[in-house]
Amino acid sequence: MDKLTQTGNGTGLADIVKAHQLLKEVVVRTPLQYSRVLSERFGARVSLKREDLQVVRSFKIRGAYHMMRMLDEESLRRGVVAASAGNHAQGVAFSCRTLGVKGRIFMPGTTPRQKVKQVAFFGGDAVEIVLVGDTFDDAYAEALNASRKEGMTFIHPFDDPRIIAGNGTIGLELLEDAETPPDIVFVTIGGGGLAAGVASYIKSVSPETKVIGVEPEGAPAMRVSLDAGEIRTLERIDTFVDGAAVKRVGELAFSICRELLDDVVVIPEGKACTTILELYNESAIVVEPAGALTVAALHACRDRIAGKSVVCVISGGNNDVDRMQEIKERSLIYEGLKHYFVINFPQRAGALREFLDDVLGPTDDITRFEYTKKNNKESGPALVGIELKQPEDYEPLIRRMREKGVQFIELNKDPHLFSLLI
Repeated sequence: MDKLTQTGNGTGLADIVKAHQLLKEVVVRTPLQYSRVLSERFGARVSLKREDLQVVRSFKIRGAYHMMRMLDEESLRRGVVAASAGNHAQGVAFSCRTLGVKGRIFMPGTTPRQKVKQVAFFGGDAVEIVLVGDTFDDAYAEALNASRKEGMTFIHPFDDPRIIAGNGTIGLELLEDAETPPDIVFVTIGGGGLAAGVASYIKSVSPETKVIGVEPEGAPAMRVSLDAGEIRTLERIDTFVDGAAVKRVGELAFSICRELLDDVVVIPEGKACTTILELYNESAIVVEPAGALTVAALHACRDRIAGKSVVCVISGGNNDVDRMQEIKERSLIYEGLKHYFVINFPQRAGALREFLDDVLGPTDDITRFEYTKKNNKESGPALVGIELKQPEDYEPLIRRMREKGVQFIELNKDPHLFSLLI
């Protein structure tokens, strides 16, 4: 198979069916699971395609294994190289060990430890892990350089027809397992390979089903490119949603997504964090930030999905427990429940006690307090974090601070200061 499609219009049905047969060797047929909680919340029939339950806890094994199975013996003998923020790396590592192929995997230095450890676990002695740079794009550049210099085949994380065909098997399983074709399918977009594959199959078999891509607000490379009518490279991205944070989408993926996707919606990172906590607390489902995007999109598309049958593809569940405090923090800030201030307390006895008694509401809680000066602490401003019981408590808090003449800076409204101090 040289190309998934010659025209960029997603005509890769036969290739996806062939990929499905090959992937039966290693891939788990993940369940299409009805969610009563989400269905009742949004007035729709919501089901989850649980790729978090895949053998490497993400969909990435599908594309990686399929592409490597399609390589000739000489290419496999020379070995493979890959770049990944984590999930693709695990898919390549698993494939290398399964097929007895040597691999070198470049990962950003910012990759969560849990994902690095899992790559080592799945790859064993078959893979070498190289941490480099701060973003996927840094690792990508290094991997391409190694591929050229050493003659190793580059296993692209999203922009190869064999990768896209492997990903498309999710669409095949989804439609086979659904009682009737869904009205809407939400799919995460990073580089675009997952969305391109799923849309290619679904639009071939059930053209009336709408396929909507979902990106993080801090890295909306597909949305920006679609709006511009051509691929655009983002200058800066927020790497928090590491499984979907890329500066530039793939060429082939873009051509397919531009033709087949019905829309691309952008979700704030904070909303993804809230969704992670809700899925865990309400449904005992552990998802990573990229895996939460499609469920978070239900909130953004509430009116569009009402009364419809909807599927959210949960792309992965490789979440590091060490990140949970940050996830909770981002969620609280996004929901308007946590606020940070720099407060200059009056230099007199009892000023702090007055703040506690007269400014804080009965359910407001100080979760962080530290003076900003190392010497003569009491003569300088303090960094104060306040957690509220409900968002409506914020305006009364601000009003009381002003009435008492408290000098303060709202850090939540100053991204530069916030990033420096918090």
